[in-house]
Amino acid sequence: MNKLYNLLVLSILLLSTVVYAQQYTISGEVTSQTTGEKLIGANIYLEGTGIGAATDADGKYSITVNKGDYTIVCSYIGFETKKEDIKLDNNMEVNFELKDHQFTLSVTVIADRAKERETPVAFSDVEKKGIETRLGSRDIPLVLNTTPSIYATAQGGGAGDSRVNLRGFNQRNVAIMINGVPVNDMENGWVYWSNWDGIGDATSSIQIQRGLSAITLATPSIGGTINVITDPTANKYGLKFTQEFASGVFRKSTLSASTGLMDGKWAMSGTIVKKTGNGVIDGTWTDAWAYYFGASYNLNNRNRLELYALGAPQRHGQNLYAQNIAAYSHSYAKELGYTDAQLAKVPEAGRNFNENWNVVNPSYKGLQYWDGHTGSRILSNFLNERENYYDKPLVNLNWYSQLSNKLSLYTTAYYSGGIGGGSGTAGHMAWDYSFPSRVVDWNGTIAQNEKSGVAQGILRNSVNTQWTYGVISKGYYKFSDYFKGQFGVDWRTAQIQHYQEVRDLLGGNYYVDTNNEFDTPAQQQKRLGDKIAYYETNTVDWFGFYGQGEYTKDKLTAYATYGWSTIKYSFTNHFKMDANGNELVLKSKNIDGYQLKGGASYRLNYNTDLFANVGLVSKVPIFDVVIDDVTSTMAPNPKNEKFYSYEGGINFRAMEGTLSLKADYYYTVWKDRSNSINVTNLDGSTSIVFLTGMNELHTGVEFQGTYQPIQLFKLEAMASIGNWKYLDDVSGFFKDYSGGTLKETPYNYYVKDLKVGDAPQTQFSLTASVFPMTNMTVALVYKNYSSYYANWNPFSRTDPTDRGQVWDAPSYGIFDAHFRWTLPVDLGGIHLDLFAHAFNLFDKVYVQDATDNSQYNGISGAPSHSAQRAEVFLGMPRTFNVGVSLSY
Repeated sequence: MNKLYNLLVLSILLLSTVVYAQQYTISGEVTSQTTGEKLIGANIYLEGTGIGAATDADGKYSITVNKGDYTIVCSYIGFETKKEDIKLDNNMEVNFELKDHQFTLSVTVIADRAKERETPVAFSDVEKKGIETRLGSRDIPLVLNTTPSIYATAQGGGAGDSRVNLRGFNQRNVAIMINGVPVNDMENGWVYWSNWDGIGDATSSIQIQRGLSAITLATPSIGGTINVITDPTANKYGLKFTQEFASGVFRKSTLSASTGLMDGKWAMSGTIVKKTGNGVIDGTWTDAWAYYFGASYNLNNRNRLELYALGAPQRHGQNLYAQNIAAYSHSYAKELGYTDAQLAKVPEAGRNFNENWNVVNPSYKGLQYWDGHTGSRILSNFLNERENYYDKPLVNLNWYSQLSNKLSLYTTAYYSGGIGGGSGTAGHMAWDYSFPSRVVDWNGTIAQNEKSGVAQGILRNSVNTQWTYGVISKGYYKFSDYFKGQFGVDWRTAQIQHYQEVRDLLGGNYYVDTNNEFDTPAQQQKRLGDKIAYYETNTVDWFGFYGQGEYTKDKLTAYATYGWSTIKYSFTNHFKMDANGNELVLKSKNIDGYQLKGGASYRLNYNTDLFANVGLVSKVPIFDVVIDDVTSTMAPNPKNEKFYSYEGGINFRAMEGTLSLKADYYYTVWKDRSNSINVTNLDGSTSIVFLTGMNELHTGVEFQGTYQPIQLFKLEAMASIGNWKYLDDVSGFFKDYSGGTLKETPYNYYVKDLKVGDAPQTQFSLTASVFPMTNMTVALVYKNYSSYYANWNPFSRTDPTDRGQVWDAPSYGIFDAHFRWTLPVDLGGIHLDLFAHAFNLFDKVYVQDATDNSQYNGISGAPSHSAQRAEVFLGMPRTFNVGVSLSY
């Protein structure tokens, strides 16, 4: 609080000594003369001064300079350049309409950014101002919850442990991209947001394309695509320092610098972030850095280079295990129908309970091992069972080249490398059963290990080290004024190593592990940093290409895309021998997939446009389905999953732009959802077979609207109503020789009309923003969720008598409040911003994540598919974030 007090005193001093500089603002909008499209990333600068700016996602720019006579220049590679002489003695507006004579060259092209009134897909944009106003240093997916069909939660509350669901599909079927580069895990498609902690500070915009989207890469964009753009040219010249304070003893310091657009040619920007905190949920401390660097250079009017580098080396305590509702709150559980007898079975530990940590005697001085070195634990008086540590930088170099007036080439080469892992236990631990769920008794475990000398239970790291290299190259050819073609290739290769290692011997001298078949008895004695349990190297090789044609004339835009990809996996088990005494190696054959999609947009008039699209995707199975690294078996004939999608919508603008409405309907079928099991072949070997027939439907309507009747007030609304369910029961046979003879074993799953879980199928939000004075925003956000069916595994429904619907978690609504004010002062060019956020303003108790019929935390004897049988993460309690920014 002392730091906050000092900052407030500084703010008062600045206000009392304000000096107004004789500076004025030139602002305006840049559009295409042909289509009226707002041009993103156009360069506007004052000739001979090195001062400039770039247009944002709304095609707008702003430059603040001293009064005087200037020549303002507007250029955009692929369009004509315009100049205008101005006399600046007051704030003024200068708009530009540029004639399209070539192509647009910017990161938004590589990123396949959708365009208003043209691209026939359902999409939403979240701009930098909205991110700054509403994010409040949370994980970046949480700022997206006011866009249709997106459900993002903090899960257990650890920094970076968030997840996002789009149209009922989890992150494995949602393409996450940063500047057009896919960042989904190459093995399993998941996204670990802790790897991108801090990117919100460098983000210029986020675009969410729902459904199959307009993305040309063969990415897992079934639910949709989330594309994060960090554009160095979009930042103005200057320095900025931000200091934040938040609940959980959170501290965050951010320093940013930007050159702005210099001489109409180059721009650089950089950000460095440091954050620490104890965490709101018990044991979820964080100690993290983040960095970002971006640069762009226009070599000439036909070539441009961009370089991006970002990363987030971090450590944080995790809360990975959901609990029975009663473990958090008996009063809330009672509201949901718990009996006194049921409550008596589950001790109440409080809303912030986390079973992944416990106290330890500070006299224990044992060292820990992680990231290739030994060190002391974060604090002496407790130990985390679950700690995550990781650093995964991403670097990409973009080259845009105008080869002729008809042909352009866009290429990005990128690298991503990850080093880190997460901790857990191995062996036999002593347990503390005084909590709702058992918690590691560190002192007891240390005592048993010290007594025997041989560690019976230890802390281990599950390590994941990896590198990925990739190249994406896209060519555009202008056949005529109305028809453009594009083609491209996508090459990626990755290597991933998985192993466990000894992190903390917990008082023992060594730990015995017999999993490595190459070890001698003496080598089975493992000490800090030694590998245990498993040690594997996986590779993923990907290649794809696509072709697309786009026709635009008058009121119509139409496109069609075909893409093909092939993927190959390999697996090396360094702990297991093959028949010849060498390391066991498995290699899959090339697995092919494809996508075929197209759509059209029709502009009825200036106010209204319609769109529709259709698509078919044959998606290759992920590594974990093709190769089982637990049993070291491989599927000889892996099966693709198929997705069929239809979508249509309308966009409407009225009242001179003060009213904007979007509505759409989607229909997506997921056929042959993957399920694989291990079977015995005729020769006695083990392999994997795919059980097909699991089909699910995702359909619904979506709406979003904005209404700003006066300059002082704006209203934003969002609603989405889905119907996500499994279509039919599944039955079939598979062949198995486990008994020495062929046996055709039946499989049956009873899932017809059961709901798809893991996200609310009905949601809406309402945001009211007021602007009581210049550069001040006060916003109140209400979000409401219902029809939230708990997460469950459809392949677990093998009992024909169990037809019960999965548990429908209670509906809930929460409020967030936001305040931001750029004070109308200028002290030698220094500006002051104050901001504050209150999340879950009224401290609502609610279920944000749920799993049906938990085998770990369900109350035995309670009805199946009930609240008593579920395990959940409650939503975060009321939290605050406040801060101040000084910018020059």
